[in-house]
Amino acid sequence: MEDVSAKFVSQKISRTRWRPLPAAALQPPDLFATGSWDNEDNRISIWSAGDLGNAGLNGEYHGEPHLLCDIQHNGDVMDMQFLDQERIVVASSTGTVTVFHHHQNNQTLSADHRWEKAHYHVDQDTACGGAACTGVVCNNPEIVTVGEDGRINLFRADQKDAVRTIDNADSSTLHAVTFLRTTEILTVNSIGQLKIWDLRQQRNEPSQIFSLAGDRVPLHCVDRHPNQQHIVATGGQDGMLSIWDIRQGTMPVSLLNAHEAEMWEVHFHPSDPDHLFTCSEDGSLWHWDTSTNVSEKPSFLHQGGRSTAYLSHSTINQSVVSAWLSSDPTKDRMEITNLIPNQTLSVNSLDVLGPCLVYGTDAEAIYVNRHLFA
Repeated sequence: MEDVSAKFVSQKISRTRWRPLPAAALQPPDLFATGSWDNEDNRISIWSAGDLGNAGLNGEYHGEPHLLCDIQHNGDVMDMQFLDQERIVVASSTGTVTVFHHHQNNQTLSADHRWEKAHYHVDQDTACGGAACTGVVCNNPEIVTVGEDGRINLFRADQKDAVRTIDNADSSTLHAVTFLRTTEILTVNSIGQLKIWDLRQQRNEPSQIFSLAGDRVPLHCVDRHPNQQHIVATGGQDGMLSIWDIRQGTMPVSLLNAHEAEMWEVHFHPSDPDHLFTCSEDGSLWHWDTSTNVSEKPSFLHQGGRSTAYLSHSTINQSVVSAWLSSDPTKDRMEITNLIPNQTLSVNSLDVLGPCLVYGTDAEAIYVNRHLFA
């Protein structure tokens, strides 16, 4: 695609994240961060997205991303999220959580704060071995982390110690976490469960538990609808996209055939949540479009030939229903596009903001698409 610029970076990329824009900003996003994994020397890097198609004095194109600064990271980058315009919270396979500061005046990165072994295993000799911190979510100044030790931590960026820790939150690995609202988080685990935790409650049990029916397929990723907090999307080991309505029932509203292998990330578009994006170990990145004017659009290429169907467990009786909760046939309500027709190695991460998409792969490359809706 002519709108996609690629940069080969000699590192397997595990996470890509756009720097958030100021509330009143009208320009498209310009900076993003990446984290790497499975390399001898893993790094956190800050990139400029490149000029928006402007040609230089000699007519050369400056569209490809270019590196502004980077810093070494101990362990694989398991997850990362911007806390604000200048700080990035990074989860490590060593169990450590680090807040990195991007100094824009001289384009350097420094470690502001580090919570060593925020996640750990305790063996029989009571020695602590690091357990991977698998997920992080920020609501400045609060930071929530989850890990393969089944632990949930609540940190504040300006405090040295954890504000709260739920030690045995889960007996299985927690893979991802998101805020439902300022006082509630939602976690997904390796036995196909979603759990809601009310941080106002002192008891260390979830307030609600949801689970996939049948086989307990590990769930790897979760995101909530930005406007309707009761709508949640998850993806897991079988590549299926599950849509949940956490107001009712304990099972997904719909299960959608998607990828041929593990789904690594799912993201609603933050300002246009009729659009959702998923990426997978199978090398694909799907754009799911439920906007009501789908029938008026030119037909998207339906790469890969996967059929898509709703398996509805419930109906919602309300006058205006989100297309995500509809039990209408998907062929009438949804267009699905594979944004990477030539699949190669795993697409580990994606992020969307405004008209722009960034994603990273095991093929040691990052890609930026500046015209998602063109």
